[in-house]
Amino acid sequence: MSDISVPWRDREKPRLNPVARLVVVIAKLTRAVWTPILAHFAGFLLLGAIVGSILLVWAVYGIFNYVDAHVMDVHEPAAGDRFVRVAPFQEALAASEVPLGAVLAYPLWVLQCPFIRDVFGLCGVFGVICLVAMFAIWWERKVAGHIQSRCGPMRVGRWHGWAQSMADGLKLVCKEDLVPRSADRALFLAAPYLTFIPAVLAFVALPFGTYWVFRNLDVGLVFILAMLGVEVVGVIIAGWASNSKWTVLGAMREACQMVSYEIPMGMALLVPIMCVGSLNLVTVGDSQSGGWHTWLAFRSPFTLCACLTYFIAALASCKRAPFDLPEGESELVGGFHTEYSGWRWCLFFFAEYAAMFVVCGLATILFLGGWHSPLPSSWALESNAIWAKAVNGLLFAGPLWFIGKCMCLMYVQLWFRWTLPRIRIDQVLHACVQFMLPLVMLVLLANTFWELYVVPGDVLFIVGNVAASIVGLVLTLGFVVIAGYGWWNRRRLVQPQGWTYAVDLLKGS
Repeated sequence: MSDISVPWRDREKPRLNPVARLVVVIAKLTRAVWTPILAHFAGFLLLGAIVGSILLVWAVYGIFNYVDAHVMDVHEPAAGDRFVRVAPFQEALAASEVPLGAVLAYPLWVLQCPFIRDVFGLCGVFGVICLVAMFAIWWERKVAGHIQSRCGPMRVGRWHGWAQSMADGLKLVCKEDLVPRSADRALFLAAPYLTFIPAVLAFVALPFGTYWVFRNLDVGLVFILAMLGVEVVGVIIAGWASNSKWTVLGAMREACQMVSYEIPMGMALLVPIMCVGSLNLVTVGDSQSGGWHTWLAFRSPFTLCACLTYFIAALASCKRAPFDLPEGESELVGGFHTEYSGWRWCLFFFAEYAAMFVVCGLATILFLGGWHSPLPSSWALESNAIWAKAVNGLLFAGPLWFIGKCMCLMYVQLWFRWTLPRIRIDQVLHACVQFMLPLVMLVLLANTFWELYVVPGDVLFIVGNVAASIVGLVLTLGFVVIAGYGWWNRRRLVQPQGWTYAVDLLKGS
């Protein structure tokens, strides 16, 4: 008898693989404990997780500094030794009156190895990427839901479906990894990693603050742009190796799109580099500490045009609407990743959201003040106390400002996806070659003459700075007002009067 004709209650339950069984057991054990807590204290837990993550990074950074300052400088390695031995570590800890110094000597002794430190840093980078991707996926669903007069995820995790991304990730891990028979197996399996690993490496050189960077490279901008270019190669290989007409069309679209838009994107980034005179992203970020009017986007009308041009080109770099032609769900089934499933399919989306954060981070550092607040850093408290450093980090400069600016730019990208229609590939190339490329070339040339002949402090420089600042302020306030109006009227539906918004019918919402 066919399984379709058997009632669903009498069918045999599908057999789960060991990973799926473990996930089910853990879910059953933790559901009774965590469900009521998350239903009532989800917001406090989220805030606590953010604060705890920052304190954890500070703790690791402090331990590294302690090893360098109190141990490595006191007991230098002997000739021929690459590392300080354990005994000098124990002596240094005893001299500094650290509790349990004899026990802590062994784990601290390992931290003098640069490779071990790099492993810690890479684990932190990977964790940040996973958190950004999980939050962005949930956030995009919520933004799409409210724009389309619906709720978005509301069930998983109780509080506005905050755990929906985690549930989807566990589902994808448990799925079968399929490879088409006619596909190039080696390239098909390698393509997701060629897409995800460059996104991880781009985070390595992306500074979150003056000291919050994994590798402070003198050519950090060039390194990040190179990694974003390699990420595109993985998409093209995935489309070609799948041996499907839909995936090949998506790969061809990606190739045409990126070859076109990488030129105006790179030329737009030369404008702030020309103003500062350095490719070091930390140097560029620290040069904008005098208040919001000193941000490079408001330095002159030409830098403001370069900022807007870069952001539009970055949408094409991340395959975001209206430039999401490589995926084209309504035309190409799923585009370049149509034949992928399970974990490898998930890697493509992790890489996409990681690339979104990276391009928003570049826009923040090069145009929007980096990790500095709109207040001048000269107003900061001149004290070495911990509370003073915390206040300065919250009000004047710190990684929270950088993350907040990046999240605002990512929100604009999500907003565009659910507002603007997808354009044709000929329109994409025509807009780049006929409009954006000539515009950014004129902006680059005009900014060159501006930097050569306009001296900071002159009347013309002040007028250009004030004009660009006013235009940028008006654009920012316009976005805030429109977003606030949409949030205020989020329960207004395009339907007959008397209907109840779905969120009113869900318990715990």
